[in-house]
Amino acid sequence: MQAIVDFIRELYKTQEFIPLHEPKFIGNEKKYLNECIDSTFVSSVGVFVNRFEEEFAKYIGSKYAVAVVNGTAALHISLLLADVQEEDEVLTQPLTFIATCNAISYCGAKPIFVDVDLDTLGMSPKSLESFLEKNCEIQNHQCINKATKNIIRACVPMHTFGHPCKIDAIQKICEKWHIVLVEDAAESLGSFYKDKHTGTFGKLGAFSFNGNKIITSGGGGVIVTDDEHLAKKAKHLTTTAKLPHPYEYTHDMIGYNYRMPNLNAALLVAQMEKLEQFLASKRKLTEEYANFFAQFDDIEFIREPKEAHSNYWLQAVMLQNNEEREAFLQYLNKHNVMTRPIWRLMSELEMFADCQKTDLSNAEYLQERVVNLPSSVRV
Repeated sequence: MQAIVDFIRELYKTQEFIPLHEPKFIGNEKKYLNECIDSTFVSSVGVFVNRFEEEFAKYIGSKYAVAVVNGTAALHISLLLADVQEEDEVLTQPLTFIATCNAISYCGAKPIFVDVDLDTLGMSPKSLESFLEKNCEIQNHQCINKATKNIIRACVPMHTFGHPCKIDAIQKICEKWHIVLVEDAAESLGSFYKDKHTGTFGKLGAFSFNGNKIITSGGGGVIVTDDEHLAKKAKHLTTTAKLPHPYEYTHDMIGYNYRMPNLNAALLVAQMEKLEQFLASKRKLTEEYANFFAQFDDIEFIREPKEAHSNYWLQAVMLQNNEEREAFLQYLNKHNVMTRPIWRLMSELEMFADCQKTDLSNAEYLQERVVNLPSSVRV
């Protein structure tokens, strides 16, 4: 394993600690922050918020984008806009970051876990369709879980590490079963499936700009949609549901203080200017990793799925078994090269242990074997 440590140190040209994914601020970040500070508009109203929303929507090919404080908030509001209510159920995958299931829980709803595909690491259309065929029926244009009698209101697939899942097949299944598709695209800015950007297949999509994402504002997220009514409602809900008025405080529904501050948006406008450079750096890193790991029979470097163009947000390898994964993690982290296992399955966490689920063989297989490698942009 020392050869792996040496190779990664050569990639990043350092003998110091190598983090998993650090941000890069190499453009107009300080310039735009100073402009923002000088304007005194540092909270949720300001030119950078508007500018970022417009530029982001244009980049991914969505009609509307609504900037919020983080990716979890973007998912939460997206689910509320999908009319997810208390006692409803939401289909998702067990192999995801906790934010996906937290957002479902904030709505008072309960997740149902369907398996993932080995080639995409994301939700399996086959597993999804099998669950619906065996357990559900349509009543009054709603998908009803025959076991619980609850409405399955939404489906939330996640594009793992930026690798697009088979989202067009999932979209068709959701349409057939009258389920709202909400994409967790938190990790996939710059990723395309069949030449269409992730996050734009569903009725709503949610992205994240956490400190470890491909572009970042420290925190931050965005909701995207082609539905003008939903976009306006998203902006209203995330601005404490305050009715426009020069000085009166009148609110017409339960709202949320979720709007992105202008300071964060200023950072993101600068980061967006460097996005293509960051993506190119990541693809170069991918090729170097792929060429290096080709010499190992017991380590598989994970590449983008067929018909997909991944941002390769986090590079990953798959070991032969859990024991080899643990040895890999321990050795590299001991030598100050940060590596991380894939998430523990949501279905195994105490708060979701009683949730309905399909056979999760693929998710369990990946949980025991997948490790993330240092993936920072090199510029």
